[in-house]
Amino acid sequence: MFDSGVGGLSVLRAIRRQLPSASLRYVADSAHAPYGEKSVDFIRDRAERIAAHLVGQGATVIVVACNTATAVAIDELRRRWPACSIVGVEPGVRPAVAASRNRHVGVMATDATLRSERFRALVARESDGCTMHLQACSGLAAAIEQRDLKDPVLADLVRRYASALREAGVDAVALGCTHYTFVSAAIEQSLGAGIRIIDTASAVAAQVARVCQAKEGAGAEPGCRLETTGDPLRLAQFAARWLDFDLEIAAAPVSL
Repeated sequence: MFDSGVGGLSVLRAIRRQLPSASLRYVADSAHAPYGEKSVDFIRDRAERIAAHLVGQGATVIVVACNTATAVAIDELRRRWPACSIVGVEPGVRPAVAASRNRHVGVMATDATLRSERFRALVARESDGCTMHLQACSGLAAAIEQRDLKDPVLADLVRRYASALREAGVDAVALGCTHYTFVSAAIEQSLGAGIRIIDTASAVAAQVARVCQAKEGAGAEPGCRLETTGDPLRLAQFAARWLDFDLEIAAAPVSL
């Protein structure tokens, strides 16, 4: 698994619950986070480097635990490693549409995700005539990555973006960045009562479980190792707060 930083830990947590004996390897590319504010070429290069690293460690299933990287890089990853099952994450447009009563649906995501052809195709395919309110959350993933979750700057960003969707009249909101899961309670509070939040971590984990069960030998070496291109201490702090299983944490190879 990999993500631009700590956001994908929300997906890792859900996968561990689905596959308690799986061998899990996670790369947090925190030295280059957030991806949502980087160029397409940069994101693709990072995704390919990290995928090559994971394949080199023996991965047969790779989870792109980042909406932005999924949107701009997953097709190329699948072309380069056809023998590897590559699972991505996308904003839960379909379940948000299904949950909406007034047909006004919000999506909170990075600029890069919202601009991507893959996301536009997703909305065209799944919106079912709903009015879609797309909220670019510039700086939010970076604030989650770098700040304490109770930091006032982070709280202000959450209020600003959630308030814009509340004022637009949405009654369902899809979280389009795995980082946002960690502030979902604050988002829910800012949106107000009666607005449903859709997070796809459990759905992604269920898909990974299906893929792994179809692969002979998947999960043969249980354990969980987290690597980061950033500060291992920062990753350890996040992991201690959000993950309730044994793991090891290390700096990623210098080559990454």
